[in-house]
Amino acid sequence: MNPSSNITWHVSEVDKQARQLLNGHKSPVLWFTGLSGSGKSTVSSTLEKALYARGIRTFILDGDNVRHGLNRNLGFLPADRKENIRRIAEVSKLMAHAGVLTICATISPYREDREMVKDILQQEGCYEIYIQCSLEECERRDPKGMYKKARAGEIHHFTGIDAPYEVPLEPDLIVSTEGREVSQSVQDILDFLDRKQLLL
Repeated sequence: MNPSSNITWHVSEVDKQARQLLNGHKSPVLWFTGLSGSGKSTVSSTLEKALYARGIRTFILDGDNVRHGLNRNLGFLPADRKENIRRIAEVSKLMAHAGVLTICATISPYREDREMVKDILQQEGCYEIYIQCSLEECERRDPKGMYKKARAGEIHHFTGIDAPYEVPLEPDLIVSTEGREVSQSVQDILDFLDRKQLLL
């Protein structure tokens, strides 16, 4: 039996549009995808600070942070990665309904899983943003020492080493972080949000 067959969605008397009106801006989901070390978390936190300065209510769902709590029972095999992404997408959907602009910073290496995210968030406004950086540069940065461990065989199923990363074919925005200041990458995203009139 489908566990959801005997439950009913309770409709709130305050809807998403009312919350957006109260907040003074829309509540899209910005889905950052890219290799470990590409700059997703750094760009996310700097972007959030810039949006906060503009009075935008935001929240970051960082892949590592979510694995400390909600997804701490999941590993890194493809099935676990898929469930990890599904849960983050569902939380993002709730955030969007709360009127909060949500930034998801997660490797999300598989195109199929990112398509699932778009299906879950199709009514909310989901924008796939590819944080572009070469494997060589990510490995040179190696901020958490993960590539070194993966190369030494201490970590298995590590994206880019012994697990694939499928580059987005048609992302909504490509943001390069290689050889650029973080502020430049953030400005690319702010310009995109302004063009889409998502901060109004």
